[in-house]
Amino acid sequence: MNAIDLYKLGHWCYKRRIPVIPQITKGLIFLLFNSVVPYSAEIGNGSRFAYGGIGVVVHSRAIIGERVIIGQGVTIGRSLDPEDIPTIGDDVYISAGSRIIGKIRVGNNVIIGTNSVVNKDVPDNCIVAGVPAKVIRNIDTKIWSLLKNIF
Repeated sequence: MNAIDLYKLGHWCYKRRIPVIPQITKGLIFLLFNSVVPYSAEIGNGSRFAYGGIGVVVHSRAIIGERVIIGQGVTIGRSLDPEDIPTIGDDVYISAGSRIIGKIRVGNNVIIGTNSVVNKDVPDNCIVAGVPAKVIRNIDTKIWSLLKNIF
């Protein structure tokens, strides 16, 4: 079981204005995975949580692209300003313990290193890491060819 399955059910019901089930799925995600993944967040097709989604926190208005893998202990949240919500592109690997905070855009085809704190925009086709995260390498291939056993 993966928290993404419960999220998808809750999000599907939320979009069709079916009451109660979205709140139940959010509660189950919290109980089973110790995670907060609101049904109102937008998470693209093919995205999933590593290790089921243990300890993940996603802002209710976060936008996450397609084929994004979110590691355990990741936070995708706002800064002090309530309107500062991150947007994450397609084909992104967010390693365990990373924090993506504020009104930033993470580009497509990006790897975010373990325990990184991303608080500035990230361009397409790169690997970022550190606190605060910085581009450590530009890449010209799909990240999935670098992460051989992930997808």
